[in-house]
Amino acid sequence: MPNEQLSGMEQAFGALRQFTRARRASAEPLERCEFCSAGLSHEHPHLVELATRTIICACDPCALLFDNAATGKYKRVSRRALRLADFEMTDAQWDGLLIPINMAFFFRSSRENRVVALYPSPAGAVESLLPMEAWQEIEKSHLQLLQMKPDIEALLVNRVGHARGVAKAEYYIAPMDDCYRLVGEIRMHWKGLSGGAEVWTEIGRFFSELRARAEVVGGVRHA
Repeated sequence: MPNEQLSGMEQAFGALRQFTRARRASAEPLERCEFCSAGLSHEHPHLVELATRTIICACDPCALLFDNAATGKYKRVSRRALRLADFEMTDAQWDGLLIPINMAFFFRSSRENRVVALYPSPAGAVESLLPMEAWQEIEKSHLQLLQMKPDIEALLVNRVGHARGVAKAEYYIAPMDDCYRLVGEIRMHWKGLSGGAEVWTEIGRFFSELRARAEVVGGVRHA
């Protein structure tokens, strides 16, 4: 067989092998259940490991084992998202929480029996020392905060637009994995001292998606 024909066949088989490998790689799941190693779709359940606050990927059967778990090492993260339409917090109340930026989330830790305040940063989630008197003043005026599920739901606050005078502050009861996803987006896309345009685009996209799927609730204030 002529060398030219052999060379052409080798190139054809080489292209076919690359195509097959690409198809095989694309068919494999990007993530796997951290309990049973089953492949996961893009949308899949998450658990939170209570001791470390780590978000863990799980398949439906494994996650089902931790539905409504009151005790143990893990809890299944809630999927409900509520936008608190009439939630009000004054600038003085926000300043009293000692959060150094205008974005944070607050959740009740069953392990520590307290409310934990975290805010996103280029280095990840940073815990802020939460003055309980300041938190309790806000909590007693908003019934929804008393109904948050410990460990798996958080009050997610976005006051960036409010601080800049371009938008109203936003308040959500959000799943814990969404809160950490926001932290991850900021950590991944932050550039320089101010963050850069890319990170603010990603933050805007995150809240647009959350706003679109959140149930709007009102009538939660009381004296």
